Amino acid sequence: MMKPLLFFLPCLVFVWVFYPLQAQEKTEFTIPEPKKQALAPDKPEAPPRQFRGLSLGQSLDDLKKALAKDGIFSFRGDRDVSFVPVREETLVETTGLSYIRRAYFQLHGGAVFIMAFTMDTRFIDHYSVFTSFVKKYGQPRILTPTESVWETDDTRVSIERPLTVKYIDRKVFDSLLEESKTQEKFELFAREEFINDF
Repeated sequence: MMKPLLFFLPCLVFVWVFYPLQAQEKTEFTIPEPKKQALAPDKPEAPPRQFRGLSLGQSLDDLKKALAKDGIFSFRGDRDVSFVPVREETLVETTGLSYIRRAYFQLHGGAVFIMAFTMDTRFIDHYSVFTSFVKKYGQPRILTPTESVWETDDTRVSIERPLTVKYIDRKVFDSLLEESKTQEKFELFAREEFINDF
C-alpha cells in the first residue's frame, strides 16, 4: 500500500508545481519603442560665418585684435603671421588653450576666407560638436565617415575627424579654384606649344 503512494507522490508534486504554470493564460509582452526625438530644428539657421568674434571676410588687423582679445588663444602677434608671396595670401597660425589645440586662418586680398580650429579631443568630443551643429543648423548636406558639411551659396562649414571645425568663404574659394584651373590649363598649353617647337 505504501509503494503505490510513494510512486504517485512525485507525480502529484510535479502536477501541483508545474500544471498551474501551464494552465495560466499566456500573455504577450511588447517592448515599447523609444520615443524618437527630432534632433534637427524645424527651421534651421544658416551655417555660421563666425566663431567667437573671428569671421570670414575679416581684415588682418581685425583678426589680430580679435585673437589678442580672446583668452582662449595664445596669439603672439606678428610672429604668428606669415605671407605667401606666390599666392598673395597671408597665413595666421596660433595655438589655443583648453578646447582648441591650434587655429589656422588663410587670407586672400586682405580678408579671411578660411578658418580652421583643431580641437583637443581630451576635453571635447566629435559627437558633442556634431550634435550642437545639428540642433542649430539641421542635418548636414554631406555626411561621410570623415566629415559632415553644412553649406549655403556663400559658406561651407565642416566638422572633420578626428575633430577640426573648418569655415570657408565659398565665393572666394571657388574663384581661387577657378583661377588655379585656368593657370593649370595655361601651363599645360604653354608646355604643349614648347614641345611642338621641336
